[in-house]
Amino acid sequence: MKRLFKYIWRYKFLYIIPVLAMFLAVGLDMFNPIVSQKIIDDVILGGMHEKLTALLFAFLGITAGRAVFGYLRNYLFDYAGSKISVEIRTDLFNHIQKLPFAYFDSVNTGEIMSRTTEDVHIIWTTLAFALRAFSEQILYLIVATVLLFTTEWKLALVTFLIMPLLLYLAFKLEKKISAAFGALSDQNADLNTCAQENLAGVRVVKAFGREQHEIKKFLKENTGYCERNIDVAKIWSKYHPVIEFISNFVLVLVISVGGMFVVNSQLTLGELVKFNGYVMMLVWPMRLLGFLTNMLARCNASAKKIAKIMAIEPTITNPEDAIVPEEFKGHVIFEDVSFKYHDEYVLQDISIDAPPGSTIAIMGTTGSGKSSIINLIGRYYDCTEGRILVDGIDVRKMDLNALRNNIAVVMQDTFLFSDTLYENITFGVDGFTEEDFREAVADAQVEEFVRELEDGYETIVGERGVGLSGGQKQRVSIARALLKKSKVLILDDATSALDMETEYLIQQALEKRKVTKFIIAHRISAVKNADEILIIDNGRIAERGTHESLLRRKGKYYRIYSEQFKDFDDLQKEVI
Repeated sequence: MKRLFKYIWRYKFLYIIPVLAMFLAVGLDMFNPIVSQKIIDDVILGGMHEKLTALLFAFLGITAGRAVFGYLRNYLFDYAGSKISVEIRTDLFNHIQKLPFAYFDSVNTGEIMSRTTEDVHIIWTTLAFALRAFSEQILYLIVATVLLFTTEWKLALVTFLIMPLLLYLAFKLEKKISAAFGALSDQNADLNTCAQENLAGVRVVKAFGREQHEIKKFLKENTGYCERNIDVAKIWSKYHPVIEFISNFVLVLVISVGGMFVVNSQLTLGELVKFNGYVMMLVWPMRLLGFLTNMLARCNASAKKIAKIMAIEPTITNPEDAIVPEEFKGHVIFEDVSFKYHDEYVLQDISIDAPPGSTIAIMGTTGSGKSSIINLIGRYYDCTEGRILVDGIDVRKMDLNALRNNIAVVMQDTFLFSDTLYENITFGVDGFTEEDFREAVADAQVEEFVRELEDGYETIVGERGVGLSGGQKQRVSIARALLKKSKVLILDDATSALDMETEYLIQQALEKRKVTKFIIAHRISAVKNADEILIIDNGRIAERGTHESLLRRKGKYYRIYSEQFKDFDDLQKEVI
């Protein structure tokens, strides 16, 4: 909650008018019991009927004033709450953008969505209503207490004998319900994750006929969410009726004891009515205490969840006095690089020298560490040992934006946004010309299928590129990287879904581009023209060399070559 109060303090000037309006509204409300007393004692019992009109106008004035101040109070509290919630959501989103790949490796998308949507909404509800209502009820409590003791202190003492018990119950309620709301928030994140994963992978679910399995999995999470809600309801139903009973008992006590005071002429009937009006101003805070405690507890639970994310320090940050190269050439060097992930070595003793314009191809079995090598170049992760130099500068000392702006990546998991083809291709690229665009889409062989689309490059591709084939998505992703015109181009299994002819045409276009290229591939045809081919095995370089030299060595690369071209060789023998 400390972080939340910092936001409130930052917008403290927005609260000046609504807080003032709240004070004035409460102040006007304090006159209602006095007017009621005058009507009973002076007009009804005293026979001073000439005062009735003035007293009724007083009631009207108080009501009108409360309406005006109430409007200002409610609207401006809502306005301030909205401004704060927008800033919290923006700060949270900005902070998430700074977190490294490693964070997203271990967190569910549904959980992050719950924090940025539901939890922020709960905070807004609290700031817009609960915090205002809580402050208002405290104000009623203080002012009404003073007025009760000035009206009849003996009767006030009788009333306040019950208050400690109410406060005790309220604190017990807050402690238990806060923990229950924390569990409810966690379960909601699990439920969101389950729904999000199912919807994102709905085609896989249907392809494997696993609808019933997914329904059962969702039912399990939904039942868990229901149970957590029931836990909250149990706590609420245990304490709230008791608080209600004690609050009503106070009214019964006041009327009973106060009635005796009236009979004994210690109070007038009008004073008892006035006293009862002030007691109601105490009773309502007590009745609302459970409800407001409920909302504040939910807010506290949500604020803690958000604070937990905000407390995560980004491990990949821009260094102090970061170096911005005057000219980016794209000379990449790995010097005895090792990399640990979860305290286990993923890469060991990796050394690579990729001069500007050269092509480095990387091959290996699944999980051998191929993608880890290229992820270190753009500092998506930092190496554990050794260092990586780009144009002679350690990447950990280079300006992060300058580094990544000069690296174009086609990732293994092709991702397209729910937007037009044009926006997907130009994503993250500034200052390109129409000629640059045409060249990029031509080299990536995008034009071939786009001309068949009715809306061309204005075609909406849908969520994650649904509506396009795997090969079409890869071509769009390659075009996006080529349009960036970076000095370093990374292709992580970027042509795996393409047919051989299209792959060949793209390779021919890439060879014409004088940029440093790192290519991860499983096909010999995609790597054979590289300046150096690396065979990675268990995080180490098992073999390295050109296509011809590796074939002569007859090692791992030769075995891969033999497997891939076995059918071709057999066919040649049959023809001969």
